[in-house]
Amino acid sequence: MFAFLQSRFSELILRIGEHLFLTGIAVGIAVMVGIPLGILIVNQPRLRALVFGLAGIVQTIPSLAMLAFLLTLIGKIGVVPAIIALTLYALLPIIQNTVTGLEGVPAAIQEAAQGMGMTRFQKIRWVTIPLALPVILSGVKTAAVISVGIATLSAFIGAGGLGEFINRGLSLVDNRLILLGSIPAALLALAVSFTITALAWGFDRRQRRQWPALSGNLGVFVSLIPLVLLLTLGSGGALYNQIQKTDAPILRVGSKSFTEQLIIAELMAQVIETATPIRVERKFNLGGTIICHDALVAGEIDLYAEYTGTGLLAVLKSDRRLSTADAVYDFVKAQYAEQFAVAWFEPFGFNNTFALAVRQQDSQQFNWQTISDLGASAQTIRAGVTPEFAERLDGYLGLQKAYGFSFANVKDLEQALLYDAMQNQQLDVMVAYGTDSKIKTYDLVLLKDNLNFFPPYYAAPIVRQDVLNQYPELEVALGSLAGRIDDETMRDLNYQVEQAKRPLETVVADFIHEQVDLPAGN
Repeated sequence: MFAFLQSRFSELILRIGEHLFLTGIAVGIAVMVGIPLGILIVNQPRLRALVFGLAGIVQTIPSLAMLAFLLTLIGKIGVVPAIIALTLYALLPIIQNTVTGLEGVPAAIQEAAQGMGMTRFQKIRWVTIPLALPVILSGVKTAAVISVGIATLSAFIGAGGLGEFINRGLSLVDNRLILLGSIPAALLALAVSFTITALAWGFDRRQRRQWPALSGNLGVFVSLIPLVLLLTLGSGGALYNQIQKTDAPILRVGSKSFTEQLIIAELMAQVIETATPIRVERKFNLGGTIICHDALVAGEIDLYAEYTGTGLLAVLKSDRRLSTADAVYDFVKAQYAEQFAVAWFEPFGFNNTFALAVRQQDSQQFNWQTISDLGASAQTIRAGVTPEFAERLDGYLGLQKAYGFSFANVKDLEQALLYDAMQNQQLDVMVAYGTDSKIKTYDLVLLKDNLNFFPPYYAAPIVRQDVLNQYPELEVALGSLAGRIDDETMRDLNYQVEQAKRPLETVVADFIHEQVDLPAGN
């Protein structure tokens, strides 16, 4: 674990810096909005009820749902929707504690201030705010700790932060990566909490009187030390990020959030970096198909790998039943060019079709060989699907119509967790991919799609046409991958990353060295 941490240390500093940036900006905005709003509504019962009601509704919305909604609303991935979401979640505790703190100022003190001739603004500035500050800072602390936790989900939409490690670990089934993201996030929450507590102590004269040695300016100085440390660390992360930048052109490569997509995306990234002078920015683990597609069309990423069947049904929503793999490829290529100005390169060579998998022993016991064989027992079967598969026309929705039955109980789980659920006898059937390395490891059987419901899913790089016009060298570079990966090779690459736990970058680099004839590079 120490060697693993050492190899990832520079990226860890970067991710911590990104995490602090997201949290700091969001909480800063929430403070600038929440405290004045709390002051405004403290003596306005109706307005207070409205503000608290709206802020409370925001708190009830699941954070992933909020991020997805903002992503759709704004049309951008990355920092902007993440900061908006974090700010919205941070508002309630700040507003609430501002109102509570102001109401807690004794009436006698307020009357005395008024008797001295202070205006309302002077009374707020010199009397009520200083006395309410410890309570207000307690709300800021709560908001900051909440933001640190929610910020880990920002990686879902490409905003960076420690969630990058967690997402990657879940996709690759690597507990080391999960711990690398979750433990620093927990420590960061504690550090932020301690920092704000120290600030509250430093500005609270009553508290400092209990520690005469740390009173006066020294007390304020001591309270600021943790904050300085956090800002230094965040600046270090930002500085590291700047050091990595050069004047070379930047190409943003995206991916969905499962192992195979990460491997293909890294493969494209390394080929581009090796064969061209273009610098690659990796925008991996962007969730499902629609997030990646929308990000590509909106110009938030420049290319990613898509599957022909997915393009046909999930993106184009076509009801055409095309007879061959070439027909599907030709159709999606033409439609993407016409509708989205997106070009398809030649496929990598493997067909990662959807499939339903059952345990070997159940296949033998119940004579389950085809998907149709499940029909007789469908009302007692517990099925597991990915969230995306549950809603896709080429997923569970279409499968029910094509085969004429539904399962008794369907659970939505991440792909990596489906296998554990099957092994633990918690599921009877799961959705799988044809190139998945775990099928053999977990002793599963893929049922035959006897009605040919699933179209071919040949993976290929897709890129916006304007990007291809700007960097025509991409055609030669990515063209070197055409037909280089068959089904068995893709299963082996997945196995090396998921089962053998080899570093993704190393697996990809070895494959390129052994199997790909790259054009002359930079």
